[in-house]
Amino acid sequence: MTPHRNTNRLAAEKSPYLLQHAANPVDWYPWGEEAFVKARAEDRPIFLSIGYSTCHWCHVMEKESFENAEIAELLNGMFVPVKVDREERPDVDRMYMAALQAMGHNGGWPMSLFLTPELRPFYGGTYFPPENRYGRAGFPQILRKIDEIWRTERETVLSSAGKILEYLEEVARAAGEADVSAVEIAALCLAELAETFDHDHGGFGGAPKFPRLSVFHFLVRHHGHTGDAEALNMTAHTLNAMTRGGVYDHVGGGLHRYAVDAGWRVPHFEKMLYDQAQLVHVCLDMFQLTRDPHYASIVSDTLGYVLRDLKGGAGGFFSAEDADSPRPEDPAEQGEGAFYVWTREEIVRLLQDQASVFCYHYGVEESGNVSLDPQHEFTGRNILYRARSEEESARFAGCTVDELLVRLAASRRKLFESRLARPRPLRDDKVLTSWNGLLIGALARAGSILEVPAYLGAAEEGAEFIFSSLYDVWGGVLKRRYREGEARHEAHLDDYAFLCNGVLALYAATGDPKWLERAIDLTTTQVALFWDKEGGGFFETSGRDPSVLVRMKERYDGAEPSGNAVAAENLATLAGVTGNEDWREKAGRVFRMSSPWLQRQPSIMPYMVAALSDPVAGGGQLVITGAYEDPRTVALRREFAVRFLPATVILHMSDEAQRERLARIVPAAAHFPVPGDEPAAHLCENFACRLPVTTPAELGAQLDALRRRNPGGRS
Repeated sequence: MTPHRNTNRLAAEKSPYLLQHAANPVDWYPWGEEAFVKARAEDRPIFLSIGYSTCHWCHVMEKESFENAEIAELLNGMFVPVKVDREERPDVDRMYMAALQAMGHNGGWPMSLFLTPELRPFYGGTYFPPENRYGRAGFPQILRKIDEIWRTERETVLSSAGKILEYLEEVARAAGEADVSAVEIAALCLAELAETFDHDHGGFGGAPKFPRLSVFHFLVRHHGHTGDAEALNMTAHTLNAMTRGGVYDHVGGGLHRYAVDAGWRVPHFEKMLYDQAQLVHVCLDMFQLTRDPHYASIVSDTLGYVLRDLKGGAGGFFSAEDADSPRPEDPAEQGEGAFYVWTREEIVRLLQDQASVFCYHYGVEESGNVSLDPQHEFTGRNILYRARSEEESARFAGCTVDELLVRLAASRRKLFESRLARPRPLRDDKVLTSWNGLLIGALARAGSILEVPAYLGAAEEGAEFIFSSLYDVWGGVLKRRYREGEARHEAHLDDYAFLCNGVLALYAATGDPKWLERAIDLTTTQVALFWDKEGGGFFETSGRDPSVLVRMKERYDGAEPSGNAVAAENLATLAGVTGNEDWREKAGRVFRMSSPWLQRQPSIMPYMVAALSDPVAGGGQLVITGAYEDPRTVALRREFAVRFLPATVILHMSDEAQRERLARIVPAAAHFPVPGDEPAAHLCENFACRLPVTTPAELGAQLDALRRRNPGGRS
């Protein structure tokens, strides 16, 4: 497609990130054969720029370099410039991120790579300034030097590119074969995390401080399985510190991406869907374990934000909101956090007689509460954080804590309504299958555990959207991204694994067998597309796209859990539901494939450690028979939902027809009791069931006895 005048080829794309660059003077190409053919025909290197729409430094590099006519002339004359949205094409991003790290650089975005016309990387970096500064060579200098080396030292360049590719292939093939002890690996993982735990502020290490919520997925399970108090305390301390700090949005709900300081005070203000989903999962775990209403409150606030600001009209959930937005005093200028920060004068004007207690509680100061460089854009403004406890603020206000909470809630509503008039940050409105899978599971669990039907309805609506808009019913395959009516890009391992995890949560919450059937279909396709028959485990990609030179395996948990870890958890769950021993064996092979890393440094893959530990806990199966909406059935299901039993799987049979349907995928279901007039619960181990019980008290006693096998269980 020929771009419109004053735009480049990216104007024909759907990605919000690519569209942000459509008016650059750089002659950008999207990742694809047109760019590769040009590079080969003209014997030019490819300049590959990878980023995402809500990336602050991506915006900086665009403004400084890609909107600069002189730099654009260098790029257009010496290279074939290619743009990639890492969220649309994580396969391309992962491969070249591994290459960048192999070159000795720290990873990050924007990522800037130079490739041969055959797509082999030979030099790279992240952000390049427009001139020499920050101790970095300026971008024009780098471009001229790379062009010179390409022309005069071709053999050296090609040799270097070949060695990097060989290294990536070697890393992708690396695998272990050893059986590992879940108990020993979990203990080592806990010890490693304890070494870096920040006892003052929560979290791990120093600034900048990222949530890395997979860590808490492991810690809560470790506590649930062993009763280890340290695991629970590290989780509680960190979650409380995060949700008190400025990294949490106290006015509108939701978690910002990370904190630039060790105390969670000053956030990087972008909001990502995957962070919200994982925060909800962890807080639900903590609510089940402790019954502390604070965790339920964070779930409600976070899902309130998601359903209000990230939900599309058709049911899918959008990806993110930017950190930057127009400044209220100068809408022509973008400012990081401009949507979220306040002057004390604004707050006094809005809250009047309630301003003093609000400012006391949330740390608002006349000159601003952020101590940074005088030129920093936050100077003179306030980032809300809970500076004092409710008890301290109630004493300051001369009221009870309950009265204080009512007053603070009313004040937050006024600030929220005022904030609506501000220019909003950019919202990345593409729908990603993997991130929607995480959120669907979070909503389903929240609806069941907190008894909020709207959450469950949103989960079902979101899942129906994915299966109607991004799923090929006939071929059984997924697409990764949906935007403006277009489903595009082959889905990867994390899309299948995260969506399967989400619909398994939907099945547990609703009892509708179609969700179990879809989880099985997804897993069957996932195994066919990604399973490594030789080394075990799953590749990230199917191998169908020849432009992705290496089929990578993601083993580490970063901002999201690794696809292999979630896949292993799903396989173990489905094996527990269906009795499919091949899937149980494949889960075991994922663990054996990961054994070198699990034995050496398990804290880099905490979700995998949790998946390894769950089957050891031995949760059995719970079969509930009875009409799903019958209040007696609901009461039985409630006894299960309120308890932390992650290793226990649940099956539902509402009538004889559903029993027969279930028996087609769960052979043992043919031997389960026929649903009768009175709802009943059957607690089973290895599909051998105890005598049925019909009252919540009886089921609760059985479940508590099951939990007492794990010292972390609480009644």
